[in-house]
Amino acid sequence: MAKQRVGVYPGTFDPITNGHIDIIKRGIGLVDRLVIGVATNPSKNPLFTLEERVDIVTRETSALALETGVQIDVVQFDELLMKFAERVGADFIIRGLRAVADFEYEFQMTGMNYQINPDIETVFLMADPKYQTIASRLVKEVAMYGGNIAAFVPKQVGLEVVAKVEAHSKKG
Repeated sequence: MAKQRVGVYPGTFDPITNGHIDIIKRGIGLVDRLVIGVATNPSKNPLFTLEERVDIVTRETSALALETGVQIDVVQFDELLMKFAERVGADFIIRGLRAVADFEYEFQMTGMNYQINPDIETVFLMADPKYQTIASRLVKEVAMYGGNIAAFVPKQVGLEVVAKVEAHSKKG
């Protein structure tokens, strides 16, 4: 029996965007099991709690798992990415690239990860051109200023982002 191919797609997913969903859809074509690692990353000052992000990503990817038959696990992590990848038995890490600026950062990260564990490859998937400008940070910023984010995130996620932004603005 062939070894199961396991990929890890890490991120903060605050919020998950249509660009993330695109990378997930294409990434599951490469694996038998995809582990979506939701990072704590408090330095990014997340809008959603870690538990909310895990729940949202799980909800937004559950239909894909059913459609494709690929096992998708959404797991929170607060450790070095390579340690997390080792712990879940990953063969490779899936990363999405939007622009040259992403490449510079990812190039450095891949080099460091290779030094930590050369047995886990990094696979880069170029974002679909219609998603190349989407970033979670920008989605939150547009929502904070009352802009329409419907083209950037799944419908339910958009409603949740707007509700969170409105709740935060009432507090402040």
